[in-house]
Amino acid sequence: MKTFNINNIIRPNIKVMKAYSSARDEFQEITNDFVFLDANENPYETGLNRYPDPFQRNVKNELSTIKNYPANQILLGNGSDEVLDLIFRAFCEPNQDNVIAISPSYGMYSVLANLNAIEYRKSLLNENDFQPNIEDIFSKVDEYTKMIFLCSPNNPTGEIIKREYILEIVKRFNGLVIIDEAYIDFSTEPSWIEEIKNYPNIIVIQTLSKAFGLAGIRLGILYASLDIIAVLNKIKPPYNINQLTQQKALEILKDYDKIKLTTQTIIKQKQLLETALKEIIFIEKIYPSDANFILIKVDDATKRYNELIEKGIVIRNRTNDDLCKNCLRITVGTEEENEKILENLKSL
Repeated sequence: MKTFNINNIIRPNIKVMKAYSSARDEFQEITNDFVFLDANENPYETGLNRYPDPFQRNVKNELSTIKNYPANQILLGNGSDEVLDLIFRAFCEPNQDNVIAISPSYGMYSVLANLNAIEYRKSLLNENDFQPNIEDIFSKVDEYTKMIFLCSPNNPTGEIIKREYILEIVKRFNGLVIIDEAYIDFSTEPSWIEEIKNYPNIIVIQTLSKAFGLAGIRLGILYASLDIIAVLNKIKPPYNINQLTQQKALEILKDYDKIKLTTQTIIKQKQLLETALKEIIFIEKIYPSDANFILIKVDDATKRYNELIEKGIVIRNRTNDDLCKNCLRITVGTEEENEKILENLKSL
């Protein structure tokens, strides 16, 4: 296993910069015991006139309990996109460094790389099982490769990456391995969070947008070592998670049993949907999925996509993605929504 040293990959200007200290860094609790005249806030109570906790301590503590992971090793962002962007800005030198990602995969990796002037290198998955080609990945690694992105379960394929493949990549690479687990709650495989203590170059990304049903509040979660969290806290905006988002997240997190029940319902509906899709004559292949969606290969993806649009049903046409010629991605809906799409697919 290669030795990972975070000091070797932090951007030099980030390493020496001093973080902004906000007014609420020193005092988080708003109580009657203190008069707060430090942050130029409006003093008249509206319930939202005070700045939110810049480190979202209550939300992190709740996540810590659910995930059995230290609260001080969690970073929250305005959606997963923000925490991904912070990683680029902290560790990748513009116009010099590069990152590698499996393909097909989540499109924002490429967008954020371009935004930060970082070379984006794709490694195609094996077409037969949508697993990574390890040797191809490492053929693209050079001295300027800072990160490898692995989405697992992967979007849009739905496949979870085999544990032994991820472990080999983590051990061989002395940069950061970003494991995006947006859909992990729908999988039977365990999260990689538990391995961070053993492999400090792992960063795990999760979200409240999928299984937790909170896409509307935009809350992304990053789990990493204390050293990595310290670097990212230096550069994150001071009040990046607003008070309303924190309140709603806490409300849902405190009812975790309901989330688990809903997740199991979605998994059951996915299994029923997969079985029913086998009866559609123009569906050529149904790919295995550990997520809350199903990727199917059809005779003509654009034609079938447009036919469903005309019937008021919106899915995703992935035919232009690598290895996804004539593929459509269907999100698992409610029982009624799933019955409706099946009814319309049978009528085409």
